[in-house]
Amino acid sequence: MATMRCIEISEPGGPEALVMGERPVPQPGEGELLIKVQVAGVNRPDAMQRAGKYPPPPGASDIPGLEVSGTVEALGEGVSRYRVGEQVCALLSGGGYAEYAVAHELCTLPVPDGLSMEEAAAVPETFFTVWTNVFERSDLADGSTFLVHGGTSGIGTTAIQLAKAFGATVYATAGSDEKCRAAEALGAEKCINYRDADFVEILKEATGGKGIDVILDMVGGDYVARNMKVAAKHGRIVNIAFQKGSKVEINLMPIMLKRLTMTGSTLRIRSPEEKGRIAESLLRYVWPMFADGRVKPVMDRSFPMAGAADSHAALDADHIGKIVLTMG
Repeated sequence: MATMRCIEISEPGGPEALVMGERPVPQPGEGELLIKVQVAGVNRPDAMQRAGKYPPPPGASDIPGLEVSGTVEALGEGVSRYRVGEQVCALLSGGGYAEYAVAHELCTLPVPDGLSMEEAAAVPETFFTVWTNVFERSDLADGSTFLVHGGTSGIGTTAIQLAKAFGATVYATAGSDEKCRAAEALGAEKCINYRDADFVEILKEATGGKGIDVILDMVGGDYVARNMKVAAKHGRIVNIAFQKGSKVEINLMPIMLKRLTMTGSTLRIRSPEEKGRIAESLLRYVWPMFADGRVKPVMDRSFPMAGAADSHAALDADHIGKIVLTMG
């Protein structure tokens, strides 16, 4: 077990930049676990890192991959929550596309009852992100209205299910009628095909002119001003990505008149302690929903480790839900 196979980024570029490599097996430090990876989640930040637009934070592995499921192989000093041989899923700062990965025990959770290892690997990145942004930062409550852009992405499918489960009326946008039907099947009251219709006007009408209480946006660009238009009084808008750009010119007057809150966050650079607090909330409030089937990761497809480039090509193309890599 001196070396392991992994997926490396040969140079910044397209999916073909992902190549098979060999590295020493990482060793867990204080408070860390070594996980024998069974499945790794494939996410948009991985593609951004591959393209040279999202470097890993200082001290993190340059191997892509922010979430895994697998078996605890070894324990670092001071680890008390897990034992060797337990099945877990974990949020990483990097290193997931490999046969072994190191995770902090605070960012590690038991595989939820009722989920396969493929499904468990699809949980950490999206569920941590949605929970902290929609429920902690934006305070989504029972009876609120909620809008997520990109409703059939990994984030979108997660946000629709969680918001619905906690009593919100959910709306979404997506890029095709097929995707809109998928979002509505997950619990969205209405999904708007943004290629054919203006979500601002449709959602104002759907809410009787009141607008939307909480908006989760991964688009940016001209959506920033449009979100402000459709937001309700005292609405909360949270940005977690900017597919159409982060630099925009907007009129700030609606923020004053509607008393809006505009915020945003990123997950990868947070400390293990911060991520650990999110993990504790998920274990308390969301893990029981996996067990009784109220919430479940939406899976698009899986690829073998050697097909990492194909998995990123699929991520860049049309897909619904999560894509994963199997390491066996």
